Amino acid sequence: MNELNFRAATEDDAAQLQQLVECAFRAEDSRKGWTDDLGLSSSFRLDVQEVLAMITKPDSVMLMATDNQNTLVGSIGTSKRSENQARLFMLAVDTSQQCGGIGRQVLAYAEDYCRRTWGVTTLGLNALSNRQQLISWYSRRGYKMTGETTAFPREKFENLVLPGDLCFVEFEKVVG
Repeated sequence: MNELNFRAATEDDAAQLQQLVECAFRAEDSRKGWTDDLGLSSSFRLDVQEVLAMITKPDSVMLMATDNQNTLVGSIGTSKRSENQARLFMLAVDTSQQCGGIGRQVLAYAEDYCRRTWGVTTLGLNALSNRQQLISWYSRRGYKMTGETTAFPREKFENLVLPGDLCFVEFEKVVG
């Protein structure tokens, strides 16, 4: 497993991050259950302005993971929600580097970053309800389902036929 270097993204990184996240979220994946067969992945769009907003938002940091050649291989968003809680979002790994432990390293770094930087004791994140392999992956990383769900933004995917029960499953992990 390669040694990764981490840093907070700046506004100059927005386009590069947008490309990484959009490619990672749109990638076809042969592992059953990792991506959906609903056409969601091919319809996923992320605007550079949305990434810029994440980078510049107070109490929010987009973390970037680069390899020894300074190539962006992974990223994750973090935001402080309260004195004791932070939220992780949009974990992405370069499609050519998936299954190599980068996702685990990026997630672990983000957890440590939130604990060190903001002193939080609880982390939250979510996963699409139809992504059973991803839900299992988060569970193996110590995240527990809270029993809560968040609505899926159907208005962004009006051209797709989606299951009525599609939603985001909420997770929490105690880190401090």
